[in-house]
Amino acid sequence: MTRLEGVPDGSNEERHLFVGSGVVEAGCKTVVGSRLKRSGMFWTVAGANAILALRCCYLNGRFEDYWEARRAA
Repeated sequence: MTRLEGVPDGSNEERHLFVGSGVVEAGCKTVVGSRLKRSGMFWTVAGANAILALRCCYLNGRFEDYWEARRAA
C-alpha cells in the first residue's frame, strides 16, 4: 500500500484528522523533551524507554492498564 492509497478520498481532512508530521513532532517534543531533557538528567536506553512508556500511558489515560499488564506478567 502506498501513502496515497491510505487516504484515497480526502476523508481525513473532512474528519479534521492530522495528515502532517508537525503534530506528531510536537507530541514527541512534549512527551520526550519535557520529561527526559531536564537539567542534569542522564538516562540509559532502558531507563528512558521505561519512563517514556509510563509517560505515554499516563498522557493517554491508560496508566492503570500499564500497571495491570505488569502485574499479570
